[in-house]
Amino acid sequence: MSERAAVDMFFDPLCPWAWITSRWLLEVEQVREVDIRFRVMSLSVLNEGRELPEEYQEMMRTGWGPVRVCVAVEQRYGQDAVRKLYTALGDRIHLRQQEISPELIAGALADAGLDPALADAAAGSDHDEALRASHEAGMRPVGTDVGTPVIHAPGPDGGTVAFFGPVITPAPKGEAAGRLWDGVLLVAGTPGFYELKRSRELGPIFD
Repeated sequence: MSERAAVDMFFDPLCPWAWITSRWLLEVEQVREVDIRFRVMSLSVLNEGRELPEEYQEMMRTGWGPVRVCVAVEQRYGQDAVRKLYTALGDRIHLRQQEISPELIAGALADAGLDPALADAAAGSDHDEALRASHEAGMRPVGTDVGTPVIHAPGPDGGTVAFFGPVITPAPKGEAAGRLWDGVLLVAGTPGFYELKRSRELGPIFD
């Protein structure tokens, strides 16, 4: 049997596009020899000190809570628990369109079989050092002019290929997900390749 490759996706639960990419990666996991690890970055950290519209500033203030709780969960329970919590948060935030609140976070923790009391981490800064370290680890190879999703994957030369995206909607399923993965790795692993983009004509589709 071939060895399965570890692939890291850095996410912020706020982002609907990262959520769709994460569901695509779970499909890829079924048809390619990869294991996905979900790790935390923070749009709130990324946008510190930037001039933003007031509505987006409020979103960034709200965004501290979920990522702090994700870090608290990783520290207590480990990586597998982060996957479960991310799924539970995404279900409530993106599929059910619930407003982010302490009640939402506690409910997502319960959905994931985790201690709902960890929702208290959202309001404090105890986990901010670890949060910033995780964010820095994710963003360092790709720069700060992108957001989430960010993916780190094994490269063709034995190193790591890191990139923003792909931004897709809806998430491909089955072998279509695998083919997209093959193509993304091919272009991202090409020295000097930086960007492939077109205007979005669709909003997030969560089916």
